[in-house]
Amino acid sequence: MSLFKQINCSYLLLFCFGLLMFSTNGIAQSKSELEKRKKELNKEISLINGMLKETEKNKALTYDQLLKLKSKINARANLISTIHSEIKLINKKIADNEAIITAMEKDLAQLKQEYAKMIYYAFIHKSQKDKIMFVMAAESFNQAYKRLKYIQQYTTYRQSQAELIVKTQQDLQKRNNDLKNSKQEKAALLSLEEQEKSKLAVEKSQQETVISKLQGKEQDLKDKLRKKEEAAAKLQKAIQRIIEEEIRKAKEAAKKAGNTTKGFPMTPEAQMLSNSFEANKGKLPWPVIEGVITAKFGQHNHPVLPGIVVNNNGIDISTSGGAKARAIFDGEVSSVAIIPGEGKVVMIRHGEYLSVYSYMSEVFVQKGDKISTKQELGILINDTGNSGTSVHIEIWKGMTKLNPEYWIYRK
Repeated sequence: MSLFKQINCSYLLLFCFGLLMFSTNGIAQSKSELEKRKKELNKEISLINGMLKETEKNKALTYDQLLKLKSKINARANLISTIHSEIKLINKKIADNEAIITAMEKDLAQLKQEYAKMIYYAFIHKSQKDKIMFVMAAESFNQAYKRLKYIQQYTTYRQSQAELIVKTQQDLQKRNNDLKNSKQEKAALLSLEEQEKSKLAVEKSQQETVISKLQGKEQDLKDKLRKKEEAAAKLQKAIQRIIEEEIRKAKEAAKKAGNTTKGFPMTPEAQMLSNSFEANKGKLPWPVIEGVITAKFGQHNHPVLPGIVVNNNGIDISTSGGAKARAIFDGEVSSVAIIPGEGKVVMIRHGEYLSVYSYMSEVFVQKGDKISTKQELGILINDTGNSGTSVHIEIWKGMTKLNPEYWIYRK
């Protein structure tokens, strides 16, 4: 093989190493994201377990326990899916490592073979006299100069080839160790996946048992659902009255100022607040420090009562006893009200947007107060005998109800 071809071979090997490192960096980044997600899901499951222990102190099964159990099952299923994604990622890493190890072993054998040829050639022409004669035998000064440069380059290349062989051997050993570790990690994840699947099967069985027992309390569930719907309707009417009154006052103020803007009239400050609220969609803090969504936005089939559709104008977040509700963004308190079935309610205006917080036993704010993000609004009702502790939150834009789950950040 010519010196030029040998050099090309070496560069090709280094290029392969570069591609592998790029691939490995991508895998490491994805693995980090999956590890973070797995940690969050484990934390969520642990939180739900704590809340279930609180409600289980009351011997009677409750609808709230079922909702928490459903949330736990959902979190467990997501955890299994995340673990499975990790396994797929490791499978790719193992396949990549096996492919590069095969290529490296082949290249290493070729490097050693070429190096052996160079050593043999150097041994035959080892004397300084041979090198001088090779240069002196040139037909011109230019050819002699080229032959001298060739000898120098050949000597340098032989040294670099020896260094490359050592480095390749070291890299190969590292790859083999990495491959071994990946296979051990895969085995551990497969074991963990099976453990989580077993837990999921137990939890689904528990859910069926709870549903079966709650179905024996059908009339009681229907009565509670009716009361909840009545409370939700009262809350909706109260919100609509507040919005209508605010729009009326804003239009009057705008008219006096000679502003005939259509829609929800706002001052420049209110417009900036509204724009800022909108820009933070998906990044707003949760209305409690820790919790889990147990009732989602919109219409859903009742998990126990067949043929019954439940409508939720916001979301319900279950949390620990003694927890406090907090504001999701800067704003001004539009109203503080008491609504039967909803407890004490706080409504906060964020320009064109309105956030509503229910299920409080005590509030710390009053109408007209300027509120900052994460400011505590009040203490949530702690109903250990029935629904546990939760906060109900709604987000409105004008007269349109929005899904709060799209606005708060994903845990």
